[in-house]
Amino acid sequence: MGSGQVTEQLDWNGKKVTVAGLGVSGIPAARVLHGRGALVTVVNDGDDERSRAQAAELEAEGITVRLGDGATLPSGTELVVTTPGWRPDKPLFAAAAEAGVEIWGDVELAWRLRGPDAAPWLAVTGTNGKTTTVRMLASILEAAGLRTAAVGNIGVSLLDAVLGEERYDVLAVELSSYQLHWAPSVRVHSGAVLNLAPDHLDWHGSMEAYAADKGRIYEGNQIACVYNVADKATEDLVREADVEEGCRAIGFTLGTPGPSELGVVEGILVDRAFVENRQKNAQELAEVADVQPPAPHNIANALAAAALARAFGVDAKAVRDGLKAFRPDPHRIELVEEVQGIAYVDDSKATNTHAAEASLAAYDPIVWIAGGLAKGATFDELVQKSAKRLRGAVLIGADRALIREALARHAPEVPVVDLDRTDTGAMSEAVREATRLAHAGDTVLLAPACASMDMFTNYNKRGEAFADAVRALAATGDA
Repeated sequence: MGSGQVTEQLDWNGKKVTVAGLGVSGIPAARVLHGRGALVTVVNDGDDERSRAQAAELEAEGITVRLGDGATLPSGTELVVTTPGWRPDKPLFAAAAEAGVEIWGDVELAWRLRGPDAAPWLAVTGTNGKTTTVRMLASILEAAGLRTAAVGNIGVSLLDAVLGEERYDVLAVELSSYQLHWAPSVRVHSGAVLNLAPDHLDWHGSMEAYAADKGRIYEGNQIACVYNVADKATEDLVREADVEEGCRAIGFTLGTPGPSELGVVEGILVDRAFVENRQKNAQELAEVADVQPPAPHNIANALAAAALARAFGVDAKAVRDGLKAFRPDPHRIELVEEVQGIAYVDDSKATNTHAAEASLAAYDPIVWIAGGLAKGATFDELVQKSAKRLRGAVLIGADRALIREALARHAPEVPVVDLDRTDTGAMSEAVREATRLAHAGDTVLLAPACASMDMFTNYNKRGEAFADAVRALAATGDA
């Protein structure tokens, strides 16, 4: 089934390491390195109450913490380990580069700390669908009887998975573009890029730099580089990758697959990549109905997960059983209720236009609830592609005018309700207005195409507000 590549064991004793940033990955990294004898200094831009409390805990363990100054490289630093959120243009990194000091992310650190019997990694990146695909993959691997976990940018941290006492046969790893940027030596068994759309460009600096970081997932792949046939940019990244001899390019498509592809034929997910005589033969893996929800982009996720599992040697039955057992996380195209013939679907996780486009493509007709923080996005292409499906739109949030203007340009006949309020009752009013516009057989879809932080703590809270409003509506029978 393929073995993990083993890296050299490093001597950390007395090594001066600077950890950039407190937080979910910085604090564990500092503790792990300190425990191995490194002389650790944590630097952090912030100096608030929470940071001071975290610093006090670390200092009590013998770790040096410097608050309010994340720009200066501590004297004698031999390695910098950064949390994923720190942008590459930080002065600290420029100082490290000038001093010839390596910069690792938390993923690189986990990779370097793997033991001699380390589990191989099956890794997934992409603008949208990463978490769902990794969890589908873990479900398939479990159905095959393998010891696994969904790790990385979700669930268990990679450091915990690599250093914990539990032994794994294989890990299903979600990797963000931030993490890949700082992971120069990671070499996975097989990797997938699900899709590429503009996102996090403020961090990466350009679409080219963003794509290049995503493409790092293919470097050194052993068995398969999985790409999206419908997204040529993902195939281009495979062509540019330096892989191990014998590694194959494997496509996934919602259409009929060619040789070395997985795809869909008459409602069946089929494999023409990991079969004998792939010119003529195909292996049935599962039915479209086995994937929940069976929206097009979710079928694509399932095919990518199946491709990685098949690359690892998993049989067709385990693919089917794993997909049937899988249920998506909340706020990802989740049916909340059906009230008087109107379906209410929560896709609060659609925080960018690419994710919203996939969500809007799954339903027809739609009353669309959208808006929030645009993060520099534009909405003309999204509205153009979705206009024919829209019964109406209800707009909320700080940047709703951008969506309203795109609707006026490309869907002028679609009725629009513009809600100029950000209080806790705004979502309830949005659901009421959407219900007023909807007919029986329609879907009221929360797919904001924007981030949530203008009105809510996160997309989870936004989704919960939507679901609460829908359930209150159902209880009163006002739909």
